Amino acid sequence: MEVLFATKNPAKIKKYSEPLKEKGIKLLTIKDVNVDIKVDENGKNALENAFIKAKAYYDATGITSIGMDNSLFIEELPEEKQPGTHVRRVNGKELTDDEMIEYYTGLVKENGGRLTAKWVYGMVVYDGKNKYEYSWNKDHFYFVETPCEKLNPGYPLDSITIIPSLNKYLVELTEEDRKENDKEKNKDEVIDFIEKSLKK
Repeated sequence: MEVLFATKNPAKIKKYSEPLKEKGIKLLTIKDVNVDIKVDENGKNALENAFIKAKAYYDATGITSIGMDNSLFIEELPEEKQPGTHVRRVNGKELTDDEMIEYYTGLVKENGGRLTAKWVYGMVVYDGKNKYEYSWNKDHFYFVETPCEKLNPGYPLDSITIIPSLNKYLVELTEEDRKENDKEKNKDEVIDFIEKSLKK
């Protein structure tokens, strides 16, 4: 069984590829199918953007596709400054990983050295007829102004995210730490969602 992941983010591909393979599902990437289209992610939230991506790549390839997006909410910022679904897009510009670290550490400095944040995730599996949706969130973390030297390509904010219960940068967490932080619980649920959607 094959499914196309409509993302260019290497960290997302790496995260889900192996667990899906264990379930007998081959995760195809945009590079595998040699299709690269500009998707206008104009949805109001993470689920809407995830569907826009999945549908665009299904329409282009005829392969059942997964779209994924996330929204970032920062407690200390006013509504007009909330990143929402435009975590990488600031003032109309698409930021690189380094630019994202620079921009968000700047926000931290402007707001007293720490920002309390929450991620809301949306995933959609689309097979040309049916749309299956799944949403989850991760909170209880904060951003700091001094980045960790270690980087996670595709997830640059992991380098400025501190998990309070472990007092560690997100990018430094070991497998044991991640289980303790309940991060893997979400991953297992996402894998189950993808598997069930493909079997319907």
